[in-house]
Amino acid sequence: QAQLMESGGASVQAGGSLSLSCVASGLSVSCMSWFRQAPGKERERVARIVSADSTSYADSVKGRFTISKDNAWNTLYLQMNSLKPEDTAMYYCAVYLGLVCTDDPGRYSYWGQGTQVTVSS
Repeated sequence: QAQLMESGGASVQAGGSLSLSCVASGLSVSCMSWFRQAPGKERERVARIVSADSTSYADSVKGRFTISKDNAWNTLYLQMNSLKPEDTAMYYCAVYLGLVCTDDPGRYSYWGQGTQVTVSS
């Protein structure tokens, strides 16, 4: 049975760093993404990865966040630096099983339970 499990969320001060991890099991993966959702807001794609050379970031996190994975697609990472209060949200990893990776959360097949990131000013 496919499972995704995030970890690494915490409360930090602005300017700090966090590293999120997502362990995936039972899946054959070619596209994974990190999404986030703040209270009262829509779910937002933060970063996605198809391969080490194919990554994409939301404009709001470019230059501050880095997505990576291990070679076997068992673990997905999100390194978050220079955190801002507006980064506060529940962060989710998700798997897309289609042929062409997408930013549409409605098309992702598997989701983790989320990990909370809170950034205080």
